[in-house]
Amino acid sequence: MRNIMFHDANHTMALSITSESCLIRGTHGQKGRTRWLTPETAAVRHLHYGRIILDSSAEPLEFSTAGHETGLICLRGTAAVDVAANRFSLTRYDALYIPRDSTVLITPSPEGCDLAEISAPVSGAYPVQFVPFAAVRQNPGLHFQAGGPNCRRDLNILIGKNVEAGRILAGVTFSEPGNWTSWPPHEHSATLEEAYLYIDMPAPAWGLQLVYTDPREPELVAAVREGDCVVMPEGFHPNVAAPGGSINFLWMMAAHREVTDREFGAVNVQPEYAAAGSGLESARK
Repeated sequence: MRNIMFHDANHTMALSITSESCLIRGTHGQKGRTRWLTPETAAVRHLHYGRIILDSSAEPLEFSTAGHETGLICLRGTAAVDVAANRFSLTRYDALYIPRDSTVLITPSPEGCDLAEISAPVSGAYPVQFVPFAAVRQNPGLHFQAGGPNCRRDLNILIGKNVEAGRILAGVTFSEPGNWTSWPPHEHSATLEEAYLYIDMPAPAWGLQLVYTDPREPELVAAVREGDCVVMPEGFHPNVAAPGGSINFLWMMAAHREVTDREFGAVNVQPEYAAAGSGLESARK
């Protein structure tokens, strides 16, 4: 077990990479608005993750973002989201960036909706921004293939350099059956903390997620399935799909320093694999 020391102007806190601090099971199983990941419950400083699951018959859900910038990403169904006197219609993998101090109203469609809610505290106010998934798929700087044989994946940046924001970054990655992803192993703990939410992995699909600072003695090795969430406060974090299925995930990050550290693709590759690059170079062009 490795202790991670975080320092800020107000306090120092020690976190460790363990299943208790970095693994959350079955976050897709509860209706309504549920907060699953906060600094009080897991090994993060800034990153928050929640789930909004509404049946077609559910009443519209209203909440305030308070001091957090927030990203909503539609995982299933469709929803109408009212914010700042505008209405946005979210379908699968569409994203909506919502600034701090906003009032949000979510109305499910006749098929219901399932939204991931990603947030982080910020001091700045940034504009509301809607990101259709169809537009991401057409942009080679946001959608590209990464990795070689046995580790190829389809990477889609939903909230990245295309969105003006303070801390949060997010996207979806889809593996080929039985492949590794997040390979070569990389880390970015000096600037970003991260979590993976596993999606589109219907049973019996599953995978293995590793988080480690020493490859000889990984701090976390966990079997993961649909709806599970793993936190990476630091360390390398490759994963692999079980044969016959894919390991697919929504990745979410929060920058340690607002704006300054908010950059996707700035990573340190595990030294044994660094010669070939990170595979994320397309995102930085």
